[in-house]
Amino acid sequence: MENVKTASADVLNPHSYDDTPPTIALVGNPNVGKSVIFGILTGRYVDVSNYPGTTVEITRGAGKIHKQTVSYIDTPGTNSFIPGSEDERVTRDILLQEKISAVLQIVDAKNLKRALLLSLQLSEMRIPFIMNLNMMDELESRGMQIDAEKLSQLVGVPVNESTAIRRRGTENLGPLITQAKRGQLRITYPDIVENAIKEVIKLMPVETPIAPRALAIMLLIQDDSLRKWVRANLSEEQIKQLQEIIWNIEGQLKKSVASTVNEVRYRFTSQIYNQVVSKSVVLKGKAVNKLDSVISHHIWGVPILLITLYIIYEFVGVFGAGTLVDFFENVIFGKILNPLAVWFFHTLIPFEIVQDLFVGPYGIITMALTYGFAIVLPIVTAFFIVFSLLEDSGYLPRLALLVNRVFKLFGLNGKAVLPMILGLGCDTMATMSARILETRKERIIVILLLALGVPCSAQLGVILGMTAMLPWPATVIWFGVVTFVMIIVGSLSARLIPGAKSDFILELPPLRIPQFYNIVTKTLARIEWYLKEVIPIFVIGTLILFILDRTHSLLWIEKIAAPLVQDFLGLPAKATESFLIGFLRRDYGAAGLFALAGNGQMSNNQIVVSIVTITLFMPCIAHFLMIIKELGLKIAIAMALFIVPFAFGIGGLLNYLLNLFGVQF
Repeated sequence: MENVKTASADVLNPHSYDDTPPTIALVGNPNVGKSVIFGILTGRYVDVSNYPGTTVEITRGAGKIHKQTVSYIDTPGTNSFIPGSEDERVTRDILLQEKISAVLQIVDAKNLKRALLLSLQLSEMRIPFIMNLNMMDELESRGMQIDAEKLSQLVGVPVNESTAIRRRGTENLGPLITQAKRGQLRITYPDIVENAIKEVIKLMPVETPIAPRALAIMLLIQDDSLRKWVRANLSEEQIKQLQEIIWNIEGQLKKSVASTVNEVRYRFTSQIYNQVVSKSVVLKGKAVNKLDSVISHHIWGVPILLITLYIIYEFVGVFGAGTLVDFFENVIFGKILNPLAVWFFHTLIPFEIVQDLFVGPYGIITMALTYGFAIVLPIVTAFFIVFSLLEDSGYLPRLALLVNRVFKLFGLNGKAVLPMILGLGCDTMATMSARILETRKERIIVILLLALGVPCSAQLGVILGMTAMLPWPATVIWFGVVTFVMIIVGSLSARLIPGAKSDFILELPPLRIPQFYNIVTKTLARIEWYLKEVIPIFVIGTLILFILDRTHSLLWIEKIAAPLVQDFLGLPAKATESFLIGFLRRDYGAAGLFALAGNGQMSNNQIVVSIVTITLFMPCIAHFLMIIKELGLKIAIAMALFIVPFAFGIGGLLNYLLNLFGVQF
């Protein structure tokens, strides 16, 4: 008989665990919408903290089901409860160590086969759960259907359907959680494995955190993260017997237990998948597969990548930074808003300092809001649209696969490509996503490269706008220098930083036609982030410049920095302001350089030097704080002390070489 400390199906019974509120864990593969559903269930009152002994953040919140308070935990995304990363270990440990009443498994409906592997493991653990098929709109757009009723019968738990981003179907989740059941998925492994499972169960203590059978399988697979539990619950003699069982079974199987177990599980879940999923468009699927093979090909995929980059350049760099910026800067702000603001403050406000504060050379309206709304916002909006299209189409993971060979030069696992791509959206969030890498060495290298040479969407948009002012050879120089520097720094880091690298396993989502609603939703969400997070920094930066100008400190700083900015980099003295404010946000610094270039205050050579330097410049404050959180204060300071002089060094070297060889763009 199994002695399992799991709750009964009545998850709303508060007396199940010493009068504490029932706890529901949200579990699922990465990027299935758990956080969206968590927000719907809990509202806005949540607590975010690191899980004990880790750097992984866990979000907890409370909600109501039938007027009773329920505690929710949003766990990190996981592909298996046999952890391969710190995130996955935390999710597994929550199920082992927390008093979980039930699990709400969030499933990406279009990737059901992958989710069924988790459902199987939850069934083996004997933890009550329900399944929520999310992203049903994307499933239907592929001409696919899931028989939810049959799936519920086969798995043995309630199944709900939802499109969380549109709040469709989520209203059923609360009441449905009360009906959580222990899944009925059962696998009979090869006799050798089954006999070993029975032998390991005999070594178990009277009570186990999950079903003894599931725990025995984890131990046979040699889950290293369970060593602490083994030492705490088994005697030295029992540990010795356990090791002998493992050696014996692997000797008979001629391969690892993990491989055998995973093969059986995959075949089993594939059978369930084939019974409940139907596709209505077969010919379309074949055409998509053909296109997919071309896009992902290491040779034929390169021209497609170059065409894609050219389209991005034309839309963001030419249309966004050219047409849109000209309209907003010269018409909306230049002819309407700024003249109106100047008239208002000079006519109705008699105080010069207030006039200068709002409409002076470093005014909140004439500089901060003009930069933020007239220059940067049109560019980043164009970039957000493009990024959402690439993301929604499924092209980004294929891009990661395509450039995987390049990243091997850095001594990195191919998974590192994903944080680097996410860095084009936001380096701060990308730094957090580096947790998917399995070794600390890989995380340090990726975070260093993110801080050094991966521009966030706001900065990249502005830089693309500046490249639109240049002849194409100058743009190639910028891209080539930054890429070369990243390869050199990455390669040296891989050799100098101690530690091992892990294997590359990447699951490709299906290619799909981007949905208009999804593009609009994602773009608006990112614009909202920009307005809330970036515009205030622009205002703060302008206030700093205003204070420095009023106290004549700005002239003093420019004189001190003149040998560096003017002589070494060959840039106008005014560029000092951009680098100074770049310590707050690199995109604000880039916006200042964009304004100088747009006003004809920099030559093409100076533009190239300036964008190389600002691309490699110090990470913004939010990014720097995230580095401290992920790697510690010492490493963060060491990175900053390396990056700042290195960026200026590369910019100065480029300026010297252009002058030495008489290159004029």
